[in-house]
Amino acid sequence: MPETSSPAPTPSPSKGSSATYREKLWPNVWIWIIAAGISAAGILVFAPISMFAGITAAVVLFVIMAVLLILSTPTLLVTAETFTVGRATIERKFVGAVEHFSGGEATAERGTRLNGLAYLCIRGWIDPVVKVEITDPADKTPYWLTSTRHPEELAAALTRN
Repeated sequence: MPETSSPAPTPSPSKGSSATYREKLWPNVWIWIIAAGISAAGILVFAPISMFAGITAAVVLFVIMAVLLILSTPTLLVTAETFTVGRATIERKFVGAVEHFSGGEATAERGTRLNGLAYLCIRGWIDPVVKVEITDPADKTPYWLTSTRHPEELAAALTRN
């Protein structure tokens, strides 16, 4: 029987450390409008059976989509010791250069300039991105690329000692 090794522990934000930066990447209003429109399709599917079944299907579909959108909303968190993007956490001592991009430059960073080994936390409804170099020699990830609504503030929080 092959031996299994336990994975290396990953740093997690300490409970006592205060956040210097925190942001939730909530969906925009138009995402909620699209979710409502898709759920309204339930009425069209079930209306031939009964209008009550159609409305019930629409409500159930919207609740399911809303729960999925809320549960999949990542948090960006910077503390004195760690940087967390979604479920990924890294110690701040391994954070290198930090750059922020918007507009065409952000599109290029998400597209033609993207390194296939980069860690991504991209949300299509948020244009600006921040690129964070990873200096850990044991980590093959060259950088993290994350969407943010406040790229200057996130970059400043990461470069602050």
